[in-house]
Amino acid sequence: MLALGKLLELTLTDHEPAEKTQVTPKGARLRWLGEGALEVRPAESDDCGLDLLLSAGIHGNETAPIELLERLLHGVANGKIKPKARLLFLFGNPAAIRKGERFIEQDINRLFNGRHELSSGFEALRAAELEQFARVFFSKPERSRLHYDLHTAIRGSKIEQFALYPYKEGRKHSRRELARLAAAGMEAVLLQSKSSITFSAFTYEQLDAEAFTLELGKARPFGQNEQVNLDRLEERLIQIIEGTEPEGEGSLDGLQLFSVSREIIKHSDSFHLHLPADIENFSELSKGYLLAEDLAEMRWVVEEEGARIIFPNPKVRNGLRAGILIVPDSGQRLG
Repeated sequence: MLALGKLLELTLTDHEPAEKTQVTPKGARLRWLGEGALEVRPAESDDCGLDLLLSAGIHGNETAPIELLERLLHGVANGKIKPKARLLFLFGNPAAIRKGERFIEQDINRLFNGRHELSSGFEALRAAELEQFARVFFSKPERSRLHYDLHTAIRGSKIEQFALYPYKEGRKHSRRELARLAAAGMEAVLLQSKSSITFSAFTYEQLDAEAFTLELGKARPFGQNEQVNLDRLEERLIQIIEGTEPEGEGSLDGLQLFSVSREIIKHSDSFHLHLPADIENFSELSKGYLLAEDLAEMRWVVEEEGARIIFPNPKVRNGLRAGILIVPDSGQRLG
């Protein structure tokens, strides 16, 4: 197999390859762009006009998605996968991946869409670098743009595999892309309703890509991901890469849609979240439930019918989101 196909090994050993460009037996060109970053260009006669960005390891301890990207890249490098799309593989936080930690100083996935300019340190610099990799990759005109940012969650979930669909004023969420996610094994999608500071929000809002954060189960160490079944996602990604997806829009049957009702923002060190430490994502909350309290008698009480909680985390920095209240969505506003 080509040495550049071993991007994870290069990343884990903090090694820069001597040979920066290699060609696969199928004529695809691999190009090392920098730490944790590899571009794949199909043979010109094979190019289907799609630019696909696959990122993982934005949080360094989320290993199942990293292993998935490694398998895909191995398939490309040894000729078993013949790409018809341009690809960009990104391992988001190499230093954290090497340590097996979520991050080194601060959460990179809260530093996009200009937020890194208000911060400092290693992760802020890496967020700016990741934005630049994506900006250059998605700079070619008249091509389709797709970004999947792959994650696993800190905690368990009532719905194990789900996606977050970013928001941009005046742009509708795509029914076709939701059908593609359903075919890839996603059980639910959260349709966001405001701008965000995540990596997928940056590529969606600033670079006009269809972009998603995919949550794929619970975070575990390398080699311990037997319980995270990514077979359907892997199969669909190979079809996208090879240009062999089944024709037709596909069905949304079985795909649960949710929208954001409110974000719970932690304002001070006095913030208290009234939830069990081991509560799972998508847990239902009854009306009238006192969800959280903060300074100045600030209280969050559940008022919504069918409300559920995702990403509860009272340990975030002040000013950041400590949880999201979501409600079922009918999908009537899809494009």
